[in-house]
Amino acid sequence: MTLTIEAGPPAEPADRHAARNLRALLAEELTRVRAGALAWRNGLGALLAGLIGFGLIKGRTDVSQLAPRHAALVGALLLTALVVGGAGAALVMRAAHGRPGPTTLPPTSGANTLAVAHDAEVVASMRALQRGVVAAFACAALLAAAVGVTWYGPEKRQLIEVQLTTGVRHCGQIVSLAQNLLNLKTSRGQVAVDLAQANGMAVVDSCTASVS
Repeated sequence: MTLTIEAGPPAEPADRHAARNLRALLAEELTRVRAGALAWRNGLGALLAGLIGFGLIKGRTDVSQLAPRHAALVGALLLTALVVGGAGAALVMRAAHGRPGPTTLPPTSGANTLAVAHDAEVVASMRALQRGVVAAFACAALLAAAVGVTWYGPEKRQLIEVQLTTGVRHCGQIVSLAQNLLNLKTSRGQVAVDLAQANGMAVVDSCTASVS
């Protein structure tokens, strides 16, 4: 079997026009990617700024009012959002302005070396932009979750320690107060404390050091 290769038909004006348009499209592809990255950077920055501002204006803002576990969860969410948001910002900036360093040419030689380098930069910038956008939206979701937990998470329990004139101490959460009797929910159950015999009262963070 013999394979014969012959010249095709001569190019028509429409073919030459299409080839010129394709070359121009490829030549301007990196410019379009850079411009798109700048637009995404501005839009995502405005989105995150608006989300942070909304979280500071509405609802509870003091994390110390939350229960300890939920306060730790808010801290973890914010730390993760900071890491993810920083990575996303770096990726979008990479797509918008290129790699912060000298241009590295591919290990090939010839007339197409610059074209290969250009195409590689286009692919790398587009990939960085896509990953940066995903990271930015993930950062926004983490911030929204942190704000939600801060707003709607359970409050820290208010524990009261009462010391009687006899030296006995009771510590727990207030249940009710009526007729000079303070009902506390302690680790040993509900206790009624006669405030007429109280020698002191204080708000404490923990009852571990108190006798109920």
